[in-house]
Amino acid sequence: MKYVVGYDESNVAKDAMKLTFDRAKDHNATVDVIRTVQQSHQLKYEEIRRYEQALENDAKIACGNNNVSYKTHLLVTQQTSGEAIVEFAKDHGANEIIIGIRRRSKVEKLVFGSTAQYIILNAPCPVLSIR
Repeated sequence: MKYVVGYDESNVAKDAMKLTFDRAKDHNATVDVIRTVQQSHQLKYEEIRRYEQALENDAKIACGNNNVSYKTHLLVTQQTSGEAIVEFAKDHGANEIIIGIRRRSKVEKLVFGSTAQYIILNAPCPVLSIR
């Protein structure tokens, strides 16, 4: 069994990652921790390394003593976060996607879109959302 968890350094994403590791331990599953970064001309190698190190550190903390096999993936992409996570889940045979969700106003949803909504509607597998 394989879980994919979306991560963006928010508190709810940290909770989702912790929950994912707990579920993975209970189901003898592996975990792919996904962080997306929008590709831009100003993005520098040092920034990418910082994102990678922070992602690996946060995953290690969330995994704790669960002894779960996991990989971290920093996806530098021109896709939206939702598109990148759904595509990753399809390409890697995910059995479940776990995401943290935050409340947003209608204006924020209009301007920024809804990553969670995109994932829930387009995922190739069940999606567990927590808040």
